[in-house]
Amino acid sequence: MIKHLRRDDQGAAVVEMALALPVLLTFIYGIFQLGVIFAANAGMQHALGEGARYATLYPSPSDTEIRTRMEAKLFGTKVGRFAVADPTGTTNYKDLQVTYTVTPNFLFFRLAPVTLTRTKRVYLSF
Repeated sequence: MIKHLRRDDQGAAVVEMALALPVLLTFIYGIFQLGVIFAANAGMQHALGEGARYATLYPSPSDTEIRTRMEAKLFGTKVGRFAVADPTGTTNYKDLQVTYTVTPNFLFFRLAPVTLTRTKRVYLSF
């Protein structure tokens, strides 16, 4: 009977699948999480570009107007938290900043929070 069980390979595929499936799902979901972060990065870059465009094309825009424009043009997933810093400026330029924070979730475990910060210096036209 024991020799028969050693030669019998029925159910081996099920055992292999049970071992491999959690790892495969974790990798696939991890790729999705990285895609979310890359989409947020693209949205941050777009918002910074729009804020810079607004600051350079319109005569003497206020910091609130620039911030509102950046927040309106920000896109990405709503998984993390976006923050648009108030432009700090001198007389001839402003520094625009967008920050995105998310905690990646890989189904079976969570990683440390990831914070992306993008900054752009905009020289104002007079």
